[in-house]
Amino acid sequence: METEIIELEKKYWQGMENHEYETVKNLTYFPCIVAGKNGVHSVDEASFKKMFESGDGDKIKVLGFSNVKSQLLTRETAITAYIIELLDVKQNKPMKCACTSTWIKENKQWFCVLHTEAELSA
Repeated sequence: METEIIELEKKYWQGMENHEYETVKNLTYFPCIVAGKNGVHSVDEASFKKMFESGDGDKIKVLGFSNVKSQLLTRETAITAYIIELLDVKQNKPMKCACTSTWIKENKQWFCVLHTEAELSA
């Protein structure tokens, strides 16, 4: 199960890297909660799409995942935490973030309901 959850995380990030809204949307439960350098937000689907499209110029490349920890809490709830290494393509700047996500299973499909990111110090 833990392998399935990290594979979903990787698919989500691949969708972000390739700017594939449908991929990312289909893995997200709405409203979702997002926490990061811009604060904490409860995001509905329309707002999510607007945020996604406004980031069109923010190209990233996923370089890798490490220190992955996942736990199945119930048959329908899982949590994961990991370090992701990204490249900000526009600035040619690598960065690492500590991320956490909470996933729920509904109608035999997993959805991310909560995601947090904290950029790590250099």
